[in-house]
Amino acid sequence: MRVLVAAQVLSGAGLAAGITVGALLAQDMLGSTGLAGLPSALFTAGSALAAVTVGRISQAGGRRPGLATGYLTGAVGSAGVIVAAVLDSPALLFIALFVYGAGSATNLQARYAGADLATPDRRARAVSTVLVATTLGGVAGPNLAAPTGSFAETLGIPHLAGPFLLSGAAYALAALVLAVLLRPDPLLLARSLAADALRREPGPREAAAEPGGGVVLGALVMIVTQLVMIAVMTMTPVHMYDHGHGTAASGLVIAVHVAAMYLPSPLTGWLVDRYGRLTVAAASGVILLAAGVVAATAPVDSVALLALALALLGLGWNFGLVAGTAIITDTVPLANRARTQGLVDVAIAIAGATGGMASGFVVAAASYPVLALTGGALALAVLPAVAVSAYRR
Repeated sequence: MRVLVAAQVLSGAGLAAGITVGALLAQDMLGSTGLAGLPSALFTAGSALAAVTVGRISQAGGRRPGLATGYLTGAVGSAGVIVAAVLDSPALLFIALFVYGAGSATNLQARYAGADLATPDRRARAVSTVLVATTLGGVAGPNLAAPTGSFAETLGIPHLAGPFLLSGAAYALAALVLAVLLRPDPLLLARSLAADALRREPGPREAAAEPGGGVVLGALVMIVTQLVMIAVMTMTPVHMYDHGHGTAASGLVIAVHVAAMYLPSPLTGWLVDRYGRLTVAAASGVILLAAGVVAATAPVDSVALLALALALLGLGWNFGLVAGTAIITDTVPLANRARTQGLVDVAIAIAGATGGMASGFVVAAASYPVLALTGGALALAVLPAVAVSAYRR
């Protein structure tokens, strides 16, 4: 757990730094708001492919090679973004952002490693411990957007590409930490312990899934929350930039958002273990609706209200992710857990890519408030799914 926490601190910085300026970099290079959501769509699409790959590598060789490979790929993508910015090549930028998405996928897959050795009644808290570690790097990353941009300029690199210097270094260090220090491998050890227990006392060893749980429900909760979160988050810096706010202000708002995505994790994990997966999953939809309403009604000059909206957006996502992850982990046996988790994260990544891509077009065709309200309303789709599962108990 200590090694996972250290790697997540580093990867959080790598993830958040790129999120802050990815849309702005594309808008600057392409001169189009409609395509500003493309970077988010690309790196979330890249994360879909990476989720399958990381899941398969983890299934075959354990969490250590899977996670280390994913983070190293994210570092390569960060370097590619920098080269694309220097060459002013949109085509290379899009390819690099796709590769950069591997870091995002790996950051999410690490939460499963935290749950591998946890008992069923503490799984959500184990997941939350790994998630909360992302907060430190995640909050620092966006706030370093302006200084890393200035540093990049001294190297002859465009200002908006500066944060990718940070993300590349952070992802590479996260890969190194895991490759060297994550021993014993948690997934391989969990399998070994389960096999030993089965030999001593034949019979089922894992707790049954929570009534109403299942792969479909857990995946649906995480898919909906991911789609809504990515869509609104992606266009918030663009919305602020278009109304006169600089990268420091948008970096602050994204930092608040990332903090809300991960910092409440210990409380969320306790709530999930104490009150049940379904209760917290339902709460995620309501919180995301509140986020959409606040974002849509916030005055364009109010950084504080936009920060509040994105804090609620992050909190709703956190509730959905921890509850959904616990449902999936409860349901899937160790024998094929990593592969199934990888496939679920593919669906989550595709949803994020869809939200990121559509967000730019919605804002260009309508407005940011319309996007925010639409996302909030869509989040309520979680409620009937939870209600059906609760009815079947």
